[in-house]
Amino acid sequence: MGSKHSKGTTSISDAPNSNYRVPIENYRVPFAALQEATNDFDESLVIGKGGFGNVYRGVLCDGTKVALKRLNAASRQGLAEFRTEIEMLSQFRHPHLVSLIGYCDENNEMILVFEYMENGNLKSHLYGSDLPSMGWEQRLEICIGAARGLHYLHTGYVNAAIHRDVKSANILLDENFVAKVTDFGLSKIGLELDQTHISTTTRVVGTFGYIDPEYYRNGRLSEKSDVYSFGVVLLEVLCARPTVVSLTEWAIKKKGQLEQIIDPNLVGKIRPDSLRKFGEIAEKCIAIYGEDRPSMGDVLWSLEYALHLQESVIHDNPEENSTIPIGELSPQVNDFSHINGSASASHVWMISSNSGDLSDDESYSYGR
Repeated sequence: MGSKHSKGTTSISDAPNSNYRVPIENYRVPFAALQEATNDFDESLVIGKGGFGNVYRGVLCDGTKVALKRLNAASRQGLAEFRTEIEMLSQFRHPHLVSLIGYCDENNEMILVFEYMENGNLKSHLYGSDLPSMGWEQRLEICIGAARGLHYLHTGYVNAAIHRDVKSANILLDENFVAKVTDFGLSKIGLELDQTHISTTTRVVGTFGYIDPEYYRNGRLSEKSDVYSFGVVLLEVLCARPTVVSLTEWAIKKKGQLEQIIDPNLVGKIRPDSLRKFGEIAEKCIAIYGEDRPSMGDVLWSLEYALHLQESVIHDNPEENSTIPIGELSPQVNDFSHINGSASASHVWMISSNSGDLSDDESYSYGR
């Protein structure tokens, strides 16, 4: 898989202070191999478009199905995002993170090659397409998978990683509908495990509607920024409606009335105790202040509990169901009793929707 990049091309391997678990040369793929895999980047093989560029479906010479993200020369993104994505995925490996197959930096190209995800992204299964509606158990399992991936990013390495662009379009589904987090071009590595946040001086990045209000206001970036964004995803999963700027405010106003805001396809199909647990954790995730939000480990535990309550064969009082033994669940990291998740988000969304600092990236959809 080795191939020298063309003279004069800026290479990812030229990045200073790189510390990869796997030598990045092992990931380099010749440009000719990618041309062959995509029939010379045939437009009919485009399966999505994002801020970085087009995403193509392809098949490598050994029969491996792949998705290729190719930088568009007109994109506002570039080498920094390219390097970050390779850095992230060459050192972070997890069943719920999309795997990097390789990259190409020949001929002034920047191409990332990922495993192909047959069922596209979560967003397309919630709204905006003619795909069949998902059941509640399946939605919970997808949320749990994504939470596991994010929890690993936050805790699975010496320096914690922050995704910074968590959204339903960046949660992809494989042939078995296993959820995997993708699109790490905006991610930040370097938060020490004993640090509470990073104070950033650069522009705020992310996708409008998902950005942590605390990060937007004062540049305080932490794992809790991802937790906020994931809370918005949980609201999407519950309501099956787009993340417009009023979604979090609207959901908070409907506190205690979850049955009135759920996807009509789910009405009468969710056990009250499962719905209540899911609503509790979503509300805590979108608290205004990061210190009031749970960790991703706590989010994972609560989602597993909500699934357990939904699948329970006990048909007694919902209040009694909440005491079912849960030895199979992931260990709960913290006590939620101190968390105030009811803070109003109404003032946050006074932000102008034409802010130039926010990403307008509409992430690609593998498959479909």
